[in-house]
Amino acid sequence: MRIGVPAETRAGETRVAATAETVKKLVSAGHQVVVEHDAGLRASQTDEAYTAAGAVIGSAADALGAELVLKVRAPGDQELAAMSRGATLVGMLDPFDREGLEKIAAAGLTAFALEAAPRTTRAQSMDVLSSQANIAGYKAVLLAANVYQRFFPMMMTAAGTAKAARVVILGAGVAGLQAIATAKRLGAVIEASDVRPAVKEQVESLGAKFIDVPFETEEEREIAQGVGGYARPMPESWMKRQAALVAERIRQADIVITTALIPGRKAPVLVTEEMVKSMKPGSVIVDMAVERGGNCPLSEAGRTVIKHGVTLVGETNLPAMAAADASALYARNVLDFLKLIVAREGTLNVDMADDIVAACLMTRDGQLLRQ
Repeated sequence: MRIGVPAETRAGETRVAATAETVKKLVSAGHQVVVEHDAGLRASQTDEAYTAAGAVIGSAADALGAELVLKVRAPGDQELAAMSRGATLVGMLDPFDREGLEKIAAAGLTAFALEAAPRTTRAQSMDVLSSQANIAGYKAVLLAANVYQRFFPMMMTAAGTAKAARVVILGAGVAGLQAIATAKRLGAVIEASDVRPAVKEQVESLGAKFIDVPFETEEEREIAQGVGGYARPMPESWMKRQAALVAERIRQADIVITTALIPGRKAPVLVTEEMVKSMKPGSVIVDMAVERGGNCPLSEAGRTVIKHGVTLVGETNLPAMAAADASALYARNVLDFLKLIVAREGTLNVDMADDIVAACLMTRDGQLLRQ
C-alpha cells in the first residue's frame, strides 16, 4: 500500500504522524511510504532520517494523494481537495466536529478518528488521548514554573529560606496525574481534586493530597465513577460543595493547573473570576481546557495574560511544544492501529466486528457514520 505522511498545516502544529522509526517498520512490511519534504523537521525528524528508513521524499500532493494518509490533525479544505476519493485517512479528526467530518465524508474518504478508540486494555497501545495528555500534563507544569516568579522547591540559603510553591491540580486524569508527578519532582507541595473517588489512591501515591468532597447520595457516588475513564457532569449540589472547598485551596495556592474536559461538551468552569481575585499577586493558572472554552472564564486561547494580578496561561496545543516525543508516541499509536485495518497483503480491511475499528470509523463511502 502507498502511505502518505504530509506536513501538518494547522497553525502551531509541530507534530508529525510518522517518524523514521515507524516508517522503517511500515517499509519492512512491504508498504511504500511517501513523506512530504520537511514534514517532520519541527519534530526533529529530518528528510535524511526518513530516507534512511526507506521512505520517499515528495511534495504535499504526493503525500496527500496516497491510498492511505496519516495525519495528526484533521485536514483542511485544500488538503481534502488534494486527496483521492476512496482513499483512507487516519488521524485525530475530532469525533465531535460534525462539520469537519461531513467535509471528509463529502471528499469520499474512509476516515478513522483515533480519539474515539475505547478505553480498554487492548486499545491502550493506540490510545492517542493518553499518550498526548501525558506530555501535556508535563509541559503544563514547566510552563507554570517558567512564568512563576518564585522557586518551586523550598530553598534554604544564607540569605533566608524560600517556601515551596503550593500547587493545586484540578482533574486527575492522565494529564493531571502527570502534572502531579512533574510538580512533585520540582519540589512543590501539591493538592489535587477530581470527581472520581477511584483516583484518590493514584493521587496520593504520587505524593499529592487529595481534596476529598464527600458524597451525600448514592446518585452522586454512581455518577462520580465516570464512563470509559472520563468524568461525567456532577449534580449541582455536589458541584457547589466542591466549589466551596476548592475555592479555599485556590485562594492559598501559588499555581493552579486545570485539566477538566468532558468529551463533546464545553469545558466545565472550575475557577471563577471571584476565585482568581482571591489569589495572591504573582500566582499562575495554566488552563489546559482552554481550547474547549476553558476551566476559567478569564483564560484566553493561545495567549498568556495577567488579570487581577494572576498570570493565566492559555496554550491550546501543549503536546506540540514537545513535538519530538509527542510525535514519537503518536506515531507508535498510529502504527499499532494500522495493524488492525491493513491486511498482510497490503489492502484495507475494515473489520466491523473489531470494537476498536468500529469505534474509530467515522466516514465511509461518502457517508458520515456518527450522528
